[in-house]
Amino acid sequence: MSLPTDFGPDSGGRVKGLVIVKPIVYGNVARYFGKKREEDGHTHQWTVYVKPYANEDMSAYIKKIHFKLHESYANPNRIITKPPYELTETGWGEFEIVIKIYFHDPNERPVTLYHILKLFQSPVSEGMPQVGRALVSESYEEIVFQEPTQLMQHLLNNVKPITNGPWCHDTNFEDKKEKTLEKIIAVQTKVRSEISELKDKLQLAKDTITKFKDEIAKLQNNPGSNLLSVI
Repeated sequence: MSLPTDFGPDSGGRVKGLVIVKPIVYGNVARYFGKKREEDGHTHQWTVYVKPYANEDMSAYIKKIHFKLHESYANPNRIITKPPYELTETGWGEFEIVIKIYFHDPNERPVTLYHILKLFQSPVSEGMPQVGRALVSESYEEIVFQEPTQLMQHLLNNVKPITNGPWCHDTNFEDKKEKTLEKIIAVQTKVRSEISELKDKLQLAKDTITKFKDEIAKLQNNPGSNLLSVI
């Protein structure tokens, strides 16, 4: 793509106080062959990807994405320069993939993500993987541009939609967000209840200690009367 050339070597300088957020989704989809492949022992075909959360063409501001695979792969460093930002391989094991996103503006630092390639269901008790059924492991992330350059601001604000049709993901992130919030609220409620219970126990212990101190003080102040009462 052709970039504006009138911003100068400093890309027009930083725009003070401006913050632009671009949400993305990254992860992988994997499919089980049904058995080990005889020639290399591979069991799955998988695709790792980075895509926009919203319906927009990220190539407006992304120059390239570098996927670093396990060293056992021929050419583990793969560069994708245009959408879709994904690559497909086969394998038998899970490993960490380093994803580095570079922008058209050279004055913007690359963003690095880490994704564990997922091939197998967890926990193991869910049984053997099903042939042809896709396993999806993806995450939501936000790229935050703090005080971007004027060039980057221009690129970020001039994105076009990828498609005129509906845009969705395998994971319902809104539903996932709601469930996560519900879990957080439930944990917070439980913690508050436990803190209140511990405070009550602590107060009871303090009251008991005070009572014993009072009894000891009475014995020390009136030793004779207590002795007679005991006799």
